[in-house]
Amino acid sequence: MKLTSRTFLAMALVAISTALVPGALWAANNPFIGDWKLDPSRSKLTDVMKVERLSSNKYTFDFGVDSPETIVIDGTDQSSMSGTTLAVSVERPDAWKVVRKKDGRVLLTANWELSKDGNTLTDNFNAISPNGSTSTVDYVYQRKGQGSGFAGTWVSTSEMVNFVYVLQIRPYEEDGLSIINPSSQLTRNMKQDGKDYPNIGANAAVIAASSVRRQDEHTLELTDKKSNGKVYDTQQMKLSSDLKALTMTIRTAGRDEPNILVFERQ
Repeated sequence: MKLTSRTFLAMALVAISTALVPGALWAANNPFIGDWKLDPSRSKLTDVMKVERLSSNKYTFDFGVDSPETIVIDGTDQSSMSGTTLAVSVERPDAWKVVRKKDGRVLLTANWELSKDGNTLTDNFNAISPNGSTSTVDYVYQRKGQGSGFAGTWVSTSEMVNFVYVLQIRPYEEDGLSIINPSSQLTRNMKQDGKDYPNIGANAAVIAASSVRRQDEHTLELTDKKSNGKVYDTQQMKLSSDLKALTMTIRTAGRDEPNILVFERQ
């Protein structure tokens, strides 16, 4: 379970602009503008997390966002990254429940369970939007290297995506794009000049600023940054030749494997 690396499912994307065509005419000729719905069957999600045991009930969690979190495993809400709280409770020796909140509101829950041999971890992950709707992903991790119990490095091998994710791409000023994700309350308003622009919405605490530049006629590259100015991820978005599909390849800092999301035009 992690706040940012998974909520990329609700926080990703950017679109293309044509700087030579101003105003409404530019918007009308921009093939990226519109509504795009995720096709889970064509998308590939990967995930890595590290859990380190410090004492009998004290652990450090690294969910791949360069912000390790150390808490006591006693089920209480404890101060954590980006103004959130994190609570982990022991349901059974082979089962933990993880809950993250922001200002008292539950952002996500995750039910972890170990296999009998201790080398497989299943994670029923549920992200809860401000309107109360839930997006579910069933992660399956394999242990990488040494470790015992929940402590160790875990790499996802299979994810079942069960949620509706529609990305809205709108014109922004004369030649920019507004990338809106209603479910995660993150909006990127950017011009196509490679400069950083501040994001707005609840998840701007995690992804504070973004920039976009054009690679070719049908491809853009988006860079997300954290509040400390470090790169959170880069995202390449590419249109299909018939302009009906949009493929986004997300490379998160510190990870080897990219996430690939495929969207269909609505």
